[in-house]
Amino acid sequence: MAERQTESVNTPLLQNAVVLVSGGTQGVGAAVVRAAVREGAQVAFSGRRHDVGSALANELNAAGHTTVFLDADVSDPDSARRSVERTVESFGRIDALCNAAGLTTRGTLLDTTPELFDQHIAVNLRGPFFTMAAAVRDMTERGAVGTIVNIVSIAERGGQSFLAPYVAAKAGLAGLTRNAAYAHRWDRIRINGLNIGWTETEGETLTQKRFHGADDDWVADANDSVPMGKLGQVDEIADFVVFLLSSRSGVVTGSVIDWDQTVIGGQD
Repeated sequence: MAERQTESVNTPLLQNAVVLVSGGTQGVGAAVVRAAVREGAQVAFSGRRHDVGSALANELNAAGHTTVFLDADVSDPDSARRSVERTVESFGRIDALCNAAGLTTRGTLLDTTPELFDQHIAVNLRGPFFTMAAAVRDMTERGAVGTIVNIVSIAERGGQSFLAPYVAAKAGLAGLTRNAAYAHRWDRIRINGLNIGWTETEGETLTQKRFHGADDDWVADANDSVPMGKLGQVDEIADFVVFLLSSRSGVVTGSVIDWDQTVIGGQD
């Protein structure tokens, strides 16, 4: 028994699995792509930045991994569904999905326009909905087990006032995660979410400068303002996502896990 356990620990977490990552060209999504191939997966990843996506695929393939970049815009349901179809066309099936594409533009309850609200729903909720639907359809038609991880946000629990449309969409995604997990538990498709907190990414740098007047030292100041002395790191998040996508996370499904240094409900 001990020998079998050791073998299991040493086996790459996603050995030979086919994984699709939406929003895989930057930030958390790109980190998940790198972590998944490191753990033995064949990875399709989608995004709107063709040059960046192609460069990442070329880099990883040159290193001996198997990846394919898919031009896709998850705000378009047909494009979201097609990303799954193209994954199946490339690899014959889909075993796991990470919905990492996201939109973080600002808006309060009073200044959010219908257009901005619709953009957040399209990217942060509708896109994951139809990508999941297409992935689950392939899994169930084959009678195969599968796993899905949705990148949600700690903000879905309330968030700042300037995140109103973002919070509305991410709260919907958290509910959708639980609903889909319940609906497909007997299909042995495990669906979980990760409520990530404030994370250091290139996209967050642009957001901080565009909306909050941040300077080039914003990360150092932000690190000083949080309990652990650093913002969330994309490689750490990616490792956790890969664990949830793998069989090593056991029977866990329907969980939306707070991956943050904020303790909801705690107060002095």
